Amino acid sequence: MVMSKKALSFLMGLMVAVLFSNCSEYYKIQKSNDYNMKYEKAKAYYEYEDYYHAKALLDEVVSVFRGSDKAEEVQMLYANCHYKMHDYTMAAYYFESFYKTYPFSEKSEEAYFMCAHCYYKDSPRVDLDQACTQKAINAMQTYLNKYPQGVHINEADAVIKEMRAKLEQKSFLTAKLYFKLGEYQSATISLKNCLKEYPDTRYREELMYLIVKSNFMLAENSVESKRAERYQNTVTEYYSFVDEYPESQYVSEIESMYKQSVDKIKNL
Repeated sequence: MVMSKKALSFLMGLMVAVLFSNCSEYYKIQKSNDYNMKYEKAKAYYEYEDYYHAKALLDEVVSVFRGSDKAEEVQMLYANCHYKMHDYTMAAYYFESFYKTYPFSEKSEEAYFMCAHCYYKDSPRVDLDQACTQKAINAMQTYLNKYPQGVHINEADAVIKEMRAKLEQKSFLTAKLYFKLGEYQSATISLKNCLKEYPDTRYREELMYLIVKSNFMLAENSVESKRAERYQNTVTEYYSFVDEYPESQYVSEIESMYKQSVDKIKNL
């Protein structure tokens, strides 16, 4: 059904009137010195998902109620406002502040989990620095250690697995980048470190293949005095690879590198 211009104009006018009324009400609340009323209105704004106005009012009352019987509730709501506004850095700060200030509160477990969850939400895409990813893992593990029967244990386990997979991918991509840039010595070290840190990685076959190829390319581009040793490293890594992946798609390619390395060692 198509709305007439007259009906549309009426609806728009009504929306503007409601908005103006809400703004007018908010400014009256803001000017008031009744902090209990401000807090009640902040809760009402929060329930209506108006987190901007809820936080603005809480900014005024959070210090006023510090040390009172409302302090816990006010500070938890304040932290949740930041979270709902996607300000995860400040939310984590206030959740951490809550459980440190009120370690025996019934809300302490939730604060522990939400602090960890903020780090999880702040975890960036895999090509960027992963400091928040590691923080999320550590914080979730702390939550599990402190609350082994907690209400969020399944979610915490899932986050830890997801974040570890991201760190694993980051390590693999970093090592692979050295290879793509032709920095074969750095690639060899980085690839081996990745394999050592994540021995059961889903990238294991490709890592081992790149280790063989990095050693071979390093030998090919080395000075005469270092070639024999580096070709021998290629041979050693080749045997490790074919022993573990005899049917790999990379076998024919690395067999060629192996044969060339053996011939070069003989000639050298």
